[in-house]
Amino acid sequence: MSTLEKNYVIQKRNILNEIRSNGMTMQELRFFSIYLSKINPNDVNTRVVRFKIDDFKAIMQLNSRIKIDYMKNVTNSLLCKIVNIPNERGGYEGFQLFKKCRVDIDENAEWFIEIDAHDDALPFMFEFKNRYFSYHLWNALRLRSSNQFRMYEILKQYEKVGHRILTVEELKILLGIEKDEYPRFGDFKIYVINVCQQAMLENTDIKFTYEPYGKKGQGGKILSLKFNIKKNNDYIDQLSLNSFIDEQKNVIDTDEIIIINDFLEQECREYDEELEEPERPYDKKNPYNQRLEFLSEAFNDGNGDEFTFVEVEMLNNKLREYLSPLKFSDQIYCYHYLNDRYKIMLHQDKKRKVSNRFGYVKSLIGKEI
Repeated sequence: MSTLEKNYVIQKRNILNEIRSNGMTMQELRFFSIYLSKINPNDVNTRVVRFKIDDFKAIMQLNSRIKIDYMKNVTNSLLCKIVNIPNERGGYEGFQLFKKCRVDIDENAEWFIEIDAHDDALPFMFEFKNRYFSYHLWNALRLRSSNQFRMYEILKQYEKVGHRILTVEELKILLGIEKDEYPRFGDFKIYVINVCQQAMLENTDIKFTYEPYGKKGQGGKILSLKFNIKKNNDYIDQLSLNSFIDEQKNVIDTDEIIIINDFLEQECREYDEELEEPERPYDKKNPYNQRLEFLSEAFNDGNGDEFTFVEVEMLNNKLREYLSPLKFSDQIYCYHYLNDRYKIMLHQDKKRKVSNRFGYVKSLIGKEI
């Protein structure tokens, strides 16, 4: 089994790869690749894929103690993912990737989740004869962000060609980056392209260099880039799916080296006040309260949810200021956004005691990390 785990292969239609990530989180992109690696693209009868629920939680990087009610948020988010396939007349066809999921208990009294592809998506996942590319699943398992994941697929598709030319605008669209994000090319280069370049060098079977291409815009603005794609033998190692799942189940802290600027500790002091939770009627069926309860799961250090309802509400309100409406409306995206920053706080707290843990997390919202 271990040999097969290293050689799970994803086959993906080119046209399915030429669409933006549509707000999919890193976890959802990774899950889609794992799903594609588990089906047989030559046999549509393999369209239903089953996971142990603990494995699914690990893949989606969810709290291990998350309640079954919260699973609905995760699976509903997957079922709502829409792709828009352009046609030659300038129009498009939109459809869902998945149509049905089932969370249940099997004959051995173990929880599982099954997911089935949408009928309209089947031609893009099964029985295609040409215009597709493939890669081994291990390439996707150690990438840390949706930008890294999408950049890998965007360039892997053109590996045999050896290069790919994209305008900066086209690249942002394919990565799923909003128009108002990284308005300066210098920031886009540092925080997106260079980070992806290093991640792929360390973790995948291809590497790339890039350079400006063609004419520049007003003021010397770079409009297009040429990516030179080469085979890479310098990656860390190949990671099996089971090993990845085991790693995720044991992760308490981030294993990345994160540099936190001192100004964050200064900034978080402005939130260093006693927060008294006001008396308020609590309606469990209220969607807003359900959202806050779900987000509170992002702040669990193994001893229970750390922040109060009011504190989670404050973090949610600050998220609204910095995220686009599309991303803010996606509870799974918000969960992982907050959980990433909570892990950074835990990482910093181990190095040097963080006196105001809530304030520290709040100060990280809207910051590049």
